[in-house]
Amino acid sequence: MKTSWNELLLIEEYLLSDRKEADRILLEARIILQPNLKDSVFWQEKTYSLIQQYGRQQLRKEIEQVHEKLFTAPEHYSFRQKIIQLFGK
Repeated sequence: MKTSWNELLLIEEYLLSDRKEADRILLEARIILQPNLKDSVFWQEKTYSLIQQYGRQQLRKEIEQVHEKLFTAPEHYSFRQKIIQLFGK
């Protein structure tokens, strides 16, 4: 099930951009006529979803590291107190 470069570009444009309605309908017709294209669209959507989830996990880790550093390191004591005051009201 190898996807050609042109097919991949077509799928990406379909999934990621706001194409003209006529172009979308044309591609949806191709998907109906070509079962392999339907599979390729499905797997490309799945891939984008996994990449997005991974990116979110990485961002959460980075935020947690910053939080840990700001609220445990002694050199950030005054910042920590200001934040506690701000949200303690």
